[in-house]
Amino acid sequence: MTHIAVLGSTNMDLVAYVEKAPQRGETVTGREFRTIPGGKGANQAISPTLGFARAGAPPSARAGAAVSMIGAVGNDAFGTRLRATLEHSGVDTGRLRTTEGPSGTAHIVVDDEGGNAIVVIAAADALLLQLEVPLAGVTAGAEAARAHGVRTILTPAPARPLPPELLAAVDLLVPNEPEAAALTGVPDPRGAALALLDRVPEVVITLGAAGSLHAARGTEPLTVPAPRVKAVDSTGAGDTFVGALGEGRPMPQALRWAAPAAALSVQREGASASMPSRQEIEAGFTS
Repeated sequence: MTHIAVLGSTNMDLVAYVEKAPQRGETVTGREFRTIPGGKGANQAISPTLGFARAGAPPSARAGAAVSMIGAVGNDAFGTRLRATLEHSGVDTGRLRTTEGPSGTAHIVVDDEGGNAIVVIAAADALLLQLEVPLAGVTAGAEAARAHGVRTILTPAPARPLPPELLAAVDLLVPNEPEAAALTGVPDPRGAALALLDRVPEVVITLGAAGSLHAARGTEPLTVPAPRVKAVDSTGAGDTFVGALGEGRPMPQALRWAAPAAALSVQREGASASMPSRQEIEAGFTS
């Protein structure tokens, strides 16, 4: 069984559903408000190919790779719910710390427990990283993974300048189209992908309804289309996609596996709650 470590954010999403997003200075009436467990790290950990059914887990638990979540939640009701959501999906929360204060932003702190996190990373087949936690923690995690031969996959969101030492430890960079343009100054996805190959060995740019673009050093870029669906809520679709890539299938098979996973997730509301089961993905997978 593949073992994946995820170092990142575990947040509660406060979601207001409206008919039309407000413009600046405009007030609109919402039709519904929900609190939905999220955070890019937690979403990627729960992603359908990652969660695995533990003893006593409900039949709905996702089946796939074993996952350890490294991060933090607050000691409030949101923190309790966030931890329970991860555990319900079969994610190991032994390295998910509870800190004083409210949940919302996950905090990665290098202290006496730092060694435990590195042990988890060293034992993993892949490490998934995002940028919703302090950049120093992301860089330290990537460098630890590189030192132990663990494949590192980085989602550069929210977009920001990336230090060379972080990029030097990344095996696969997975930005969306605007993030790729922000990182390179190149608006064309193909051109942006080629520019990013000067910094990392492999890139996948997600293109929304248009699918994804894969580029690696020494190969020709490849576009994989996305299934045509009617989107209800795209929250968490990118995290579902990256989580599916983390299972370790060879490219481009991995892209054809991740595409229906993301397409299924956009047809439901919420982030982690929208992620499909493995059986649903297999039904839409074309080898």
